[in-house]
Amino acid sequence: MVAAPPVVVGLDFGGTKIAAAVSDLAGNQLASTTVDSGGELGAQASFGRGIGVCRDLLSLTAPDSDLVAVGVSTFGIPFEDRVELAPAIDGWDRLAMGRELRAAFAGAQIRMTNDAKAAAHAEVRWGALAGCDPAVYLNLGTGLAAAIVVGGQVVNGVNGAAGEIGYNLRSVTDVGLALDQRSLLEHMVSGQGLAERAAGNEGGTGGRQLTAADVFAGGAADSELDTLIDDFVDELAYHLVNLAILVNPARIAVGGGIVRSWTRIRPPLQRALHSGTPFPPELVVAHFPYDAPLLGAIAMAVDAAQGWAEPDHAVSTRPASEDTMHQDALNTGTLS
Repeated sequence: MVAAPPVVVGLDFGGTKIAAAVSDLAGNQLASTTVDSGGELGAQASFGRGIGVCRDLLSLTAPDSDLVAVGVSTFGIPFEDRVELAPAIDGWDRLAMGRELRAAFAGAQIRMTNDAKAAAHAEVRWGALAGCDPAVYLNLGTGLAAAIVVGGQVVNGVNGAAGEIGYNLRSVTDVGLALDQRSLLEHMVSGQGLAERAAGNEGGTGGRQLTAADVFAGGAADSELDTLIDDFVDELAYHLVNLAILVNPARIAVGGGIVRSWTRIRPPLQRALHSGTPFPPELVVAHFPYDAPLLGAIAMAVDAAQGWAEPDHAVSTRPASEDTMHQDALNTGTLS
């Protein structure tokens, strides 16, 4: 009897949804699904839902196959015993993600990183950033983040927080203030930030709770919403130009839910980059604008699985120190 071929799993934890996929060792998806995150139930319930979705997919799609690797994307920065910078779901910061994943998928290689970096991995390997060096991936969704690509690798930073531009200072008056004493860039430039500003707008909303999509859809007919969008894009452009000056990228790829309004945001961003940078980069929509974090998780799992039968290159699944686990989790190798 021929043994069933081994498989890998990709899992993307978002603030509002969880996506999962089972793939072969070449990265070809065998099955995928998306469910509500259940974040209102708390971190443990949401995490358990993601694990359950993966197990159900494996049972239906590859019941006789060995699971050799799991790649995980999450909002925030995952560590062995916690997730930093993860306010979207109550208690997510206290989730021992590394230990929980190894317990849920015993014997499988585990790779994890944050959603923007996972998305950049996917775009480098299969998408709009392939062959671009250096490059920037910009995520415009519920939150705001960037990922910097150099030499085909996503730059992690010493704490895994490279590219977390949502924490940028917005003015010189912010200098010296703690995070909880100032308005973060993400409060202004993100889907959630735009929705909250619209909710606080006394004029055109009529008391309705608008989403970011509602704001963009209504901007053409509502001058107050259009002004909110102008402010959103102007501040984004300011920070994107500074990022482009710092990195001098060949290309900037933009993904996340707000790219559904690309025709509204692209022209002012393009003008700002052309007028404000010495060498303007190409500005494009990501090849995978909405599901790149899941594809990046799959790519990480595929890379981990390539060394599965070679102990010299495999990452140990034994309990590790926090520092070791963090490096294993974030340094996922070149995707080329």
